[in-house]
Amino acid sequence: MHSPPQQPHRNGETTPYPIPNHPFHSTVSLRKLRRFNYLILVFRIASFSFSLASFIFMLSTSRGPNSPRWYHFDAFRLVVGANAIVALYSLFEMVASVWEISRGATLFSEVLQVWFDFGHDQVFAYLLLSADSAGTALARVLKGRDTCTAWNAFCIQADVAIALGFLGFLFLGFSSLLSGFRVACFIIKGSRFHL
Repeated sequence: MHSPPQQPHRNGETTPYPIPNHPFHSTVSLRKLRRFNYLILVFRIASFSFSLASFIFMLSTSRGPNSPRWYHFDAFRLVVGANAIVALYSLFEMVASVWEISRGATLFSEVLQVWFDFGHDQVFAYLLLSADSAGTALARVLKGRDTCTAWNAFCIQADVAIALGFLGFLFLGFSSLLSGFRVACFIIKGSRFHL
């Protein structure tokens, strides 16, 4: 009596039965992965766009010789710095997403890419939220002191910059959720490509 053929596992164990190979299932998984990667790319583009817009708006708040400058306020300097960092990070992640979609492989090794995305998404989302919260608190203080009556254009543009920064945080938060899902898939299944 012959024993049934054995199929090797990733960890070296074997199963007493062959695992059928279904191309349809792998095609469905590839389609899911492609949609997933496109969704992450959309969030990365949105995060980049809003963070860059916030950075530009805050830089251009000062108009006229008597208008205050953004760098006179610590909270606004934090808003400028955080949005610049997130815009650069989102640009890098956009390139990494396009690379993965076009080549079917990650920019770094798979384990490094999964943890890099998740860790940096968390850190930069927190940085952006903190900076925009500090900017919001300062903007409320300026309005409470009637400072904005004299510098109305400055205050309006600062408010717009902070609002754009919050939108950047929102989309970075969505990216963070998806990268967290990828980490969970990697831990459970051993590969990000088996969604």
